[in-house]
Amino acid sequence: MTSPADPAEARADADADADADADTSLLAPGWAGSPVASATGDRAYLRALLDAEVALTRAQAALGLAPAAAADAVAGAADPAGFDVRSLAERARGGGNPVIPLVADLTKAVGEPYGPYVHRGATSQDIMDSATMLVAARALDLLLPDLTRTERALAGLAAEHRDTAMPGRTLTQHAVPTTFGLKAAGWRSLVLDARDRIITVRDALPAQLGGAAGTLAAYEAYGAPDPTALPTAYARELGLRAPVLPWHTLRTPVADLAGALAFAAGALGKIAADVLTLSRTEIGEVAEGTGGGSSAMPHKANPVRSTLIAAAARRAPQLAATLYGSLVAEDERPAGAWHAEWEPLRDLLRLTGGAARDAAELAGGLRVRPDVMRAHLGLTHGLIVSERLSAELAPVLGRARARALLTALAARTYAEDRSLGELLAEVPELRHLDLAAPTDPVRCTGSAGALTDRALERR
Repeated sequence: MTSPADPAEARADADADADADADTSLLAPGWAGSPVASATGDRAYLRALLDAEVALTRAQAALGLAPAAAADAVAGAADPAGFDVRSLAERARGGGNPVIPLVADLTKAVGEPYGPYVHRGATSQDIMDSATMLVAARALDLLLPDLTRTERALAGLAAEHRDTAMPGRTLTQHAVPTTFGLKAAGWRSLVLDARDRIITVRDALPAQLGGAAGTLAAYEAYGAPDPTALPTAYARELGLRAPVLPWHTLRTPVADLAGALAFAAGALGKIAADVLTLSRTEIGEVAEGTGGGSSAMPHKANPVRSTLIAAAARRAPQLAATLYGSLVAEDERPAGAWHAEWEPLRDLLRLTGGAARDAAELAGGLRVRPDVMRAHLGLTHGLIVSERLSAELAPVLGRARARALLTALAARTYAEDRSLGELLAEVPELRHLDLAAPTDPVRCTGSAGALTDRALERR
């Protein structure tokens, strides 16, 4: 038996690991190395917190509530390299958030005579919420280009395969023919929906400034003739939307952000789900451009991009649910509601950002196999066009007779291993009809081409 590890040694090892990197994303290959990953790390949050403090002093200086030299002094001291992220994290336990120790360290770094202007009149939630909106804005600015790359690649696939016929599947079974172009156009439509929602939310992200209970009372005490002008000046410094009201307990911005991100993850997840199905060995109608390897089976090329997107889409709704739960925030500033938002929001930004990165790679490298799709149209011995034939034969035979005939022939197609077209040709009362078109799946895709064209008009 091995002896138990020495607690002091275990703690030293843990400390060394924490110092190495708190954001290694070892268990998060879906967002590791993505643009959004670097924009949401601990140091990115530190940068945003410091930016929020600098902007506050600058806004007060712009309104004559602080000397310009104070704003310069705070900006000069707010270098992230001068702050210990791990120390801030540990000391955050004392007050429940990292702003309190950060303000202490920043005030000390600024020194006299301008240290007292650091954080003046603000509350911790003002800075934390504003920094969170900054992190979100910077992350979304990196996520949007990947959504654009994805939709452009899908537009190319839709145009190229406008008339590539394939089985349409409903409830897992072959239903009627469709086209891969229409499927890709539908994927693109979802991506554009996600893009539009992200843009709307991005443009609406507000600064937060209300003071202890959302009344701006401290700024009146500090001599502001119109304290309500300060949030607007503050938002301008941050590049965020000016809030109509302090939103300490009015969490619409976070809820809207949660909804847009969860929708985007789900939209990309739909693409991944289809690719995972269509790339199964026994289907093989599409394949990822570069599959991932297996640790045990050399022959496999796993659809890794789709797998990681699907994993993100499975997690996103629960993260959004936590953020929606924080809408129930009591009083003028709540205990626990805004604290509960930080981690799930960061996870949601990372997951959706990683999924967008992977979706762009997936769509750009997707291999489509029209020959396999065409072959699969014949798997049901021609029954995939039975709906079309019902409509064609009803005027000739009557609706009831047409349905009874097709039902009987459907059973014979499998029993005799013959196509529906062959069997129809032997029906005496149909010999005068030209059934070449309605029995050819490729010619039975309805308005798929026109619908694809319409979808591709959207920009």
